[in-house]
Amino acid sequence: MTRVLVVEDEPQIVRALVINLKARKYHVDAAHDGATALQLAAARHPDVVLLDLGLPDMDGVEVIKGLRGWTRVPIIVLSARHTSDEKVEALDAGADDYVTKPFGMDELLARLRAAVRRAEPTGSGEEGVVVETATFIVDLAAKKVHRGGADVRLTPTEWQLVEVLVRNTGRLVSQKQLLQEVWGPSYGKETNYLRVYMAQLRRKLEADPSHPRHFITEPGMGYRFEK
Repeated sequence: MTRVLVVEDEPQIVRALVINLKARKYHVDAAHDGATALQLAAARHPDVVLLDLGLPDMDGVEVIKGLRGWTRVPIIVLSARHTSDEKVEALDAGADDYVTKPFGMDELLARLRAAVRRAEPTGSGEEGVVVETATFIVDLAAKKVHRGGADVRLTPTEWQLVEVLVRNTGRLVSQKQLLQEVWGPSYGKETNYLRVYMAQLRRKLEADPSHPRHFITEPGMGYRFEK
């Protein structure tokens, strides 16, 4: 059964989330501050985290960074902060999705299900499919990337982007297609997600992230992977 960690300091929101999640057979833990959230995450190993940025003891971005130091658990931010810069900061720290308050429960639950699906291991009928570049190796069957003889730690969302692009090597993948394949069919306009995540992938995998050879941007259209 899927375990959700709710990190939120507004009691009425916590109550609504706990009631709705438990009604759908999720296990739920709740934390009212960042320190408790980090402790619960280490103790309970949730399958997904719902995180408010405005916590009483620390900024939610610091919680994201703390989690990303050791886990790839999907993190969905719940925040009243609307500006693009604040969304980018959260995504750049390692969040997987960003839901602006006030939100509809159906939309949030759909995003939660999508985040959990992205993190689930899937069977592969493509045993032995390995793509090598001069800088790194992508093993599609094992869902791993190696660089310099070591595994590169990718979040589930980063891996999904790599997988979609590598499976379409040499072909332009539109922004809308990438968003819908990675985040789900209700996405299509969140191009800032792509900018943030492609920058992260370049930092992790490109020899010169400012002059990428493998993860290419086609301005206004989409992205392309080249070996």
